[in-house]
Amino acid sequence: MIYIILTISVLINMLLVWYGYKLIKKSLTYSENIYFLVDDMDSFVAHLEAIYELTTFYGDETLSYLLEHAVSFNEQLETFEYIYSLTEAEEAEEEEETQQENQLDDDTENTDDEEA
Repeated sequence: MIYIILTISVLINMLLVWYGYKLIKKSLTYSENIYFLVDDMDSFVAHLEAIYELTTFYGDETLSYLLEHAVSFNEQLETFEYIYSLTEAEEAEEEEETQQENQLDDDTENTDDEEA
């Protein structure tokens, strides 16, 4: 009798671990997608500001309202920072490692050029 209960308990635990893994994987995917959305929105706002500051469009009310709306939307997206900050740290670490590798490659090339 105890073996049957133990077997059922192990199976349920394995199922819960698998389900937890799937949930974590899905939430990291969502986090990454929100990070890219916020990044794209920042780029859009910067581009819109640059267009608004052009002498041709300076003072245009429609662009002014569009700029206000874009900034407001961007601020609203920033409230989700706790979600995309999960993957932002990982990407920052990867970028830092890439920069260090590039620096090492550059140093190696400079040393080789000096020796020649």
